[in-house]
Amino acid sequence: MSLNNIQSESESLNTEDPDFELIRRYNDGEDAAFEKLINLHKDKVRNLIYLTLGDSDYVDDISQDVFISVFHKLKDFRFESKFTTWLYRITVNKCRDYLRKKRVRSIFTPIKDSEYELSVRTHNENMDIPRLVRKAIEKLPEKLKVPLILRDIDGLSYKEIADSLDCEVGTIKSRIFRARESLKIILEPYHRELSA
Repeated sequence: MSLNNIQSESESLNTEDPDFELIRRYNDGEDAAFEKLINLHKDKVRNLIYLTLGDSDYVDDISQDVFISVFHKLKDFRFESKFTTWLYRITVNKCRDYLRKKRVRSIFTPIKDSEYELSVRTHNENMDIPRLVRKAIEKLPEKLKVPLILRDIDGLSYKEIADSLDCEVGTIKSRIFRARESLKIILEPYHRELSA
């Protein structure tokens, strides 16, 4: 394969991701391109944060941190992977930072009564199925939860998830399988309601 073929193949890969054009325009000084990039991806970032943390109180703060990081690092983006892969990696890292801080804070705060009430509630009550599934996802360990969200909710390919989380594709497939099996076990008491 000649150098020209490699270059043209590389260029065609770069043009496949419409975000690349926006990044180039922003890096050339067009501030509106960054705003457009944020608007294209903010809902996915917010969704990933919410589903990863299960805490809506901090979604805005963490998504703002994500896009501040993107703003500062966008000049260094190398166009070697899709922008969303890079963006999700930043988002997952921000979620991990938040969870580390939360673990430290939780040592010093008592359990809220509402959290206790949720755990003792019977499954015969009228239930909000999406909320029930979200709560089940929250119970998964982070290494299973994040790949599951990226695959089943955000629709990323196994390769994109592996790139985002810096893992092998086989590891990601295994974690998603284990996450789905764990969810089945967690949701088993609600089987009748979920299949109605």
